[in-house]
Amino acid sequence: MMNLHANIKLLRKKKGLTQETLASAIGISRSKLAGYELNINPTLDTLVMISDHLGVSIDILLREDLSSYSEYKLRELLETDQFLRGRKLRVLATTVDEQGRELIEVVSQRAKASYLAGFSDPEFISELPRFALPFLPMDKKYRVFQVDGDSMLPVPEGAWIVCEYVDDWTAIKDGERYVLVTEQDGVVFKIAYNRIKEERKLLLCSSNPIYKPFDINVEELREVWRYKLVIN
Repeated sequence: MMNLHANIKLLRKKKGLTQETLASAIGISRSKLAGYELNINPTLDTLVMISDHLGVSIDILLREDLSSYSEYKLRELLETDQFLRGRKLRVLATTVDEQGRELIEVVSQRAKASYLAGFSDPEFISELPRFALPFLPMDKKYRVFQVDGDSMLPVPEGAWIVCEYVDDWTAIKDGERYVLVTEQDGVVFKIAYNRIKEERKLLLCSSNPIYKPFDINVEELREVWRYKLVIN
């Protein structure tokens, strides 16, 4: 907690917020916020709200001495952290039915070759096959991808997997399966381990042990989709 209090004060001033304004935004009194900037530790729920409103992760608030950062490094940190969390503009092209409900686009093995270039192009996405699955929650965005190869057995080659869009890349969970759209490798289906905070990387593994794990830099990521189910 040694850096927390000074970091809250520094970031609040950096964003041009008064104690009254920030305290009101997170639903606490100005005197409580003043205490947090001095030497009092907030509850976890309050810390989460402070983190959200200041636009940086809790990990950064606790671990980093932001007073040692140059103006350039601090600006870069704030912009990068917001991008990883999906708070800066990240356009997702999608399709809807006549009632305005989002449809599920289908990316076949053949379409994967063009997906990296066309994933943000509404015209390309509109030309993909699409359908609806009424049992899936309506407040999430889904897409279907066809599996290449045998690296993710028991999900076989040619299987169709339904995936949920992930906008906050810092929330990628270790050991879960994801479809990742990357600059170097295109569309890949892998087990991910999140090393973004420590190394700005993801470790990607296959369930088939004959395939070796590999790292990708977060700068290579274009889209992330969490595996939900397979359609036989």
